[in-house]
Amino acid sequence: MRHVEVVCTGNICRSPIGEVVLRAKLAEAGIDDVVVTSSGTDGWHQGDPMDHRAAAVLARNGYDGSAHRARRFEGFADHHLVLAMDSGHLAILRKRGGRDLVVPVELFAEADVPDPYYGDEAGFDQVLAQIEKAADRWIEKLSE
Repeated sequence: MRHVEVVCTGNICRSPIGEVVLRAKLAEAGIDDVVVTSSGTDGWHQGDPMDHRAAAVLARNGYDGSAHRARRFEGFADHHLVLAMDSGHLAILRKRGGRDLVVPVELFAEADVPDPYYGDEAGFDQVLAQIEKAADRWIEKLSE
């Protein structure tokens, strides 16, 4: 089994949306050798469900994020790919991995996924659209 970790700051908005969407798209594609989880670079929300607006945008679009509980990124062991939601997360993760980092750490999308936390519902819709598009690209790469 391959393990993909999706990472944002608090693991209550972007990374859980990425986890749920990527997992659903992998299932649709029949790719069953990939486990997808998510976490945050910080542990502020550890144990909390995802933001209600993130859960709502997922539900409105046919995804189920109800089981999610936030957790902090604890390291690269057993990971095959780590996907950062923005360039700040990417820098933090690469720094934590140090010179000996052998796990690929890349951006989830071609451009930073903006943090919708301080905005309105429309920001969550935009984030979901960006994540769905980027997830399609990862499905292609993970099916190779």
